[in-house]
Amino acid sequence: MIAVFDGHNDALTREDADRFATGREGGHLDLPKARAGGLAGGIFAAFTESPDHKEVVHEREGGGYDVELAPPVDHERAAADAARTLGRLHALERAGHLAVARGPGDIDRAREAGVLAAVVHLEGAEAIDPGAESLEFWHAAGLRSLGPVWSRANAFATGVPFAFPASPDAGPGLTPEGRRLVERCADLGIAVDLSHLNEAGFWDVARLDRAPLIASHSGAHALCPHSRNLTDAQLDAVGASGGIVGVVFAVEFLREDGRDEPDTPLDTIVAHARHIADRIGVAHVGLGSDFDGARIPAPLGDAAGLPALIDALRAGGFAEEEVRAIAWDNWRRVLERAWA
Repeated sequence: MIAVFDGHNDALTREDADRFATGREGGHLDLPKARAGGLAGGIFAAFTESPDHKEVVHEREGGGYDVELAPPVDHERAAADAARTLGRLHALERAGHLAVARGPGDIDRAREAGVLAAVVHLEGAEAIDPGAESLEFWHAAGLRSLGPVWSRANAFATGVPFAFPASPDAGPGLTPEGRRLVERCADLGIAVDLSHLNEAGFWDVARLDRAPLIASHSGAHALCPHSRNLTDAQLDAVGASGGIVGVVFAVEFLREDGRDEPDTPLDTIVAHARHIADRIGVAHVGLGSDFDGARIPAPLGDAAGLPALIDALRAGGFAEEEVRAIAWDNWRRVLERAWA
């Protein structure tokens, strides 16, 4: 079975995260499902929901939709939530269920030992104070990946809204605090994830030119014109930087009609991987499921279904060496560069 590294999941933010090690009904990812599907490593997100927020979707006349942006989250609430999520990860490590990866060697050793390698990620940097003084603390706790925003504004940047069809060019870019945060992440060896950042913010990070550009769970805007997807110009920049796009499994970011429809074939994931590979090279393609954070294709089901996706990549014309690169090698290489 081919080993898979997944660029993004929300498994430890679920209410039943305490059953991650033993397995749980429903959900996309737990330890038994990971073992069954060959998932050997991944980036585990700490995310804070906006309090009392219920998603409101406005259907457009003639097709398409806009989702109301979630309100901001205060620093204290986000820091407490992130601390709980990291606590879950460290407890799982202490029990021998996974290994928190702080460097590329940790990923390699975990894979050799047959233990799930987990990279700590903050999805939205609200847990970091605007002056970024606490970043050192989070780095010491294992933080090695950070998204400046989720799809809402904060002290660092503006998130891209959920809309279809729509451009990712929505709102201003990085704030001065955001630029300092990105620079400090580069100094510490924390990967910066651009998947929820709007286009202006994306180009601000690209101009800083401190590390490979990483979009952990995104798709190709040319195939699905959702605001959350990357334009070809953005893909070109990712490739030029030596970065990576983790192809997302969320059906609304895959389908050309933008619908949240589970009856979506695995070929749609393959099509996005193929577009990115043809545009900037297969070396810049990875997987970024968004397990437990989105609706995924029914033929995949959950992490145990990853071998079916591997077979679909083969059937889609990717050679065996390319499949292994997409599944593991590309993420391993890019993270090593980002952490250097």
